[in-house]
Amino acid sequence: MTYTVEPAAPTEPTDTERTPFLLRRLRSVEERVRQAVAVRRAGDPDPDDPYRGQYLTPDAVAGILDGPAGPALPALPAEEPPPGSVLALLAEDFGLTRLDVDLLLIALAPDLDARFERLYGYLNDDLTRRRPTVGLALELCGHTGLTGGRFRLAPGAPLVAGGLLEVTEPERPPLSRALAVPDRVTAHLLGSSVPDARLTAVLGVDTVDPTVDAAQVRQAAAAAASGTGHVHLRARGGAPEGLAGAALRASGRRPLVLDTAALARRPGDLPELAGAAAREARLTGAGIIVGPLEDLPDKPSERAGALRTLSTALTGIPLFTYGADGWDPAWAARTPVVLTVTGASPEQQAARWRYALEVAADEGAPDADVELLARSVAAHRLDSGQLRRAAEAALRSAALAGGPLGPDDLRAAVRAQNSAGLARLARRVEPAVGWDDLVLPPQTHRGLRELAVRARHRDQVLGGWGMRPGGGRGRGVIALFAGESGTGKTMSAEVIAADLGMDLYVVDLSTVVDKYIGETEKNLERIFTEASAVNAVLLFDEADAIFGKRSEVKDSRDKHANIESAYLLQRMESFDGIAVLTTNLRANLDEAFTRRLDVVADFPVPDETQRLALWERCLGDRLPRADDLDLPFCAARFELAGGSIRSCAVTAAYLSAESGTHLTMGQVVAAVAQEYRKLGRLVLEAEFGPYLTQVTGR
Repeated sequence: MTYTVEPAAPTEPTDTERTPFLLRRLRSVEERVRQAVAVRRAGDPDPDDPYRGQYLTPDAVAGILDGPAGPALPALPAEEPPPGSVLALLAEDFGLTRLDVDLLLIALAPDLDARFERLYGYLNDDLTRRRPTVGLALELCGHTGLTGGRFRLAPGAPLVAGGLLEVTEPERPPLSRALAVPDRVTAHLLGSSVPDARLTAVLGVDTVDPTVDAAQVRQAAAAAASGTGHVHLRARGGAPEGLAGAALRASGRRPLVLDTAALARRPGDLPELAGAAAREARLTGAGIIVGPLEDLPDKPSERAGALRTLSTALTGIPLFTYGADGWDPAWAARTPVVLTVTGASPEQQAARWRYALEVAADEGAPDADVELLARSVAAHRLDSGQLRRAAEAALRSAALAGGPLGPDDLRAAVRAQNSAGLARLARRVEPAVGWDDLVLPPQTHRGLRELAVRARHRDQVLGGWGMRPGGGRGRGVIALFAGESGTGKTMSAEVIAADLGMDLYVVDLSTVVDKYIGETEKNLERIFTEASAVNAVLLFDEADAIFGKRSEVKDSRDKHANIESAYLLQRMESFDGIAVLTTNLRANLDEAFTRRLDVVADFPVPDETQRLALWERCLGDRLPRADDLDLPFCAARFELAGGSIRSCAVTAAYLSAESGTHLTMGQVVAAVAQEYRKLGRLVLEAEFGPYLTQVTGR
C-alpha cells in the first residue's frame, strides 16, 4: 500500500477573508507532514508493504533501536499571528505561546481537511488512529518527548486548561495519547458565534433594563474590572440581572447568562458545564451572569459545592452573581465585591414595563396606558426575565380576547410567573371578589385600604426613602384581622389580594405545627422563604395557634414554645412579603407581635343595616324571589355574622331549587333555623315571631 500526498491545496473554510493567517499556517502544517512522510518512507525498509503497521519485521525493530532519538525535522518556521486575527486574539485571551498555536493547528488539521486523517494514520503507524498523538504533534513542531514542549500539553497548561485542546485516551502512555480540538473551538476559528451545544439547555436570556442607574453601572463595571473580577449583587427589590448586563456591555463585553434553575437540574454535569461556559466567555470576550442563587440546591453543602465549582472554573473572567441574600464566604476561595440593588421608583417601573411591552409587541408601543398598567401591578416584585415573560403573556391574552391590553391581562400574566414552591406548603386561592363585595364598618374599610396602599408603595417608602432604618429589617407588610368567626376576615384578605393583582395563599396549620422540637420553626422558615420570593398575600388563619403569648417557663414544653415564639418575632422582622394574620380573639396574641404589625383591622359583628346589605349581596340578583320575602325582618331579628348569612342564603337556595318555586320567606326562615341549630343557639319566638311555627311545627 503506497501513501502519497496529493499536491492539491487543503479544503478552505467558507469565510476565507476572516482567517487568511489560519490557512497559511495550515499549509505550513501540510508541508511539515510532507516532510514527516518523506522521513518515514526513507527509513522504512519496505514502505510499500500492504500490511505495514500490523507487525514489525526484524529489520524494522533494528531500525527503531538504531534510529535517532532526537527530532528528525527542523522547527516550524516562526510566524506571529497578525494583530487582530482570530489566532492572535485567541493567543492573547488564553495566554498561548507560539508553540501552543502550532500544536493547536496540528490537532485542528483533520477537522479542516480530511486528508490529514489518513496521513496521521500513516505517521502513527496505525490506520485506525487518525488524529495526531502527543508524540507526533511534538515531532511535527521539531520537539521530542524529552524536551519541555510536552508540558505545553499538561492538564494545567493553557491549551488544555482553557478547553482549546483535549488529550484523549488517558489509558495510553503520555506520548501515545491522541489530541482533539473541540467542535466549538473549530467553529470559533472559522467565524461561528453559536455557543457550545452543551450550554444551550442552561443559557438564560440577556435582558435589557432601561432604568438602570448610570452611576451604579459605572460602579459595577469598575468592580468587575478589579480584584477577582467577581461581583455579587444583592437584590432588594430591584433588577440585578439588568444591572449586571449593563455593566458588562459598558465594559465592552457581551453578557453570557447561566440559568441557575437549569444548572440545579444537572448537578452531575456542573464541572463540565462550568468549563464550557468559561471557554465560551474567553472565546467571545463575554462576561458571565449567574443567578438567582436561590434557585440552586437548598442544601447548604450542595449550594456551596456548586458555587465553588463555578467560581473556580470562571477565575479570571468577569463574573456577576445575584440573589436576595448576601454572599457566604464558604461559597468561594475569594470573596467578591458585594453591591446592593435597590427597588425601582414608580417612574422607573413604568419605564421597564414600557420597554418590555414594546419588545414583546415587535411593532412599537402597544395601544395602552403604560403608566396605568404599571400602577396595577406596582406591588409585585419582578426580575427582568419575569417582567419580559409577563409582558409577552399579557399581550397574547389580550390578542386572543380581541381587545386592548388591560390591567386584568397584566395581573393574570404576572400571577403566572409565580413558582409552585409555595403551593406545596399552603393552599392557593385565586381571588374572585372585590371591594364591592365587602360589607364592613368605615373604620375597618379604611384599614384594609391602608394595607393595600402599604403593599403597593413599600419599595418606594421603605426602600427608596429609607423609612425603616436598621439592619435586618425587611420590607414586608403585616396586618392583623381580629374579629369573631364569620365577620369577613378571610374574604377581606382575598379582596386585598385581588386589589393587588395577587394570589392568596392560606397556610394550613396542620402542615406547620409539629410535635418534634424545632420542626415547626423549620416549616415556618420554608413558608416565609417561599412567600418572600412569590408575589402573593400570605394568610395565617387562626394565627393565635402559633403566634400566641409567651408564658412563664415551668417545664421544657413551655421553654420550647417560647423559643418558637421568639423565632417568629425575629422572622417577621425580616420578612419581605405581604402577610395577614387572623384571630377570633386579639388578646390571645403576644404584645410583641402586635408591635410589629403595620395594620390592625377589627371586624365587629354587623349591625342591622349591614346585615340587610349582606342578605341582599348573598342572595344576589339571579335567584328568583317570591313576593313574601321580607329581608328587613331577617336583618332586624336574626343577629348573624356575614359568614352565617352566606350559609343561610345557600341553604335557602337549595330549598328553593328542590321545591321548584321562587325563594319564599318560609325557606329562608327554615335555613336560618338550621344555622341556629348548627351554632348551638335556641330558636326563640322573640326572634322568629310569626314564622316560629313553620320551623318548629307547633
